[in-house]
Amino acid sequence: MIDNIITIDENEGKHFSVVGDTYRIVISAEQTGGAYAVIDMLIPPGGGPGPHAHKNINEMFYVVDGHIDFKTEASNYTATRGSFVNIPKGGEVHCFKNNSNQTAHLLCTVIPAGLDEFFEEIGTAVEPGTFLPPPHWNEEELKKIMQLAEKYGQKLYPPNYLG
Repeated sequence: MIDNIITIDENEGKHFSVVGDTYRIVISAEQTGGAYAVIDMLIPPGGGPGPHAHKNINEMFYVVDGHIDFKTEASNYTATRGSFVNIPKGGEVHCFKNNSNQTAHLLCTVIPAGLDEFFEEIGTAVEPGTFLPPPHWNEEELKKIMQLAEKYGQKLYPPNYLG
């Protein structure tokens, strides 16, 4: 249980390169007792995670700036500045990609927390605003990433799973 108001300055939080995107953990599982986490995401042109699902996590995105194409098994949606996307618990496979030529900015909330810890474990610490190229994992590294994803309640799918 959280007993005190938590305030976070714009320069606080750890920054990680995850699949070529840059994520800032604004508020972590540790700070909220696992109740939720908030991740500030900068998605460069061509960036975004591959198809994945998380059965017991509600994931919400607010588009601060830019365009992001969300894809699910049921539909596709282009989210623009001011859009909100809710991925409810239940495990629907989804992904998103920045198909524009400008960096997109998302604010992601996950309930309960945990994905923030996953991102910290698989990501590479970076300075704010730094983008690293997406990693090219070999078979052994990919197997380890899939095991870590499952540890944090997430299942990964092949890149072409949603067509």
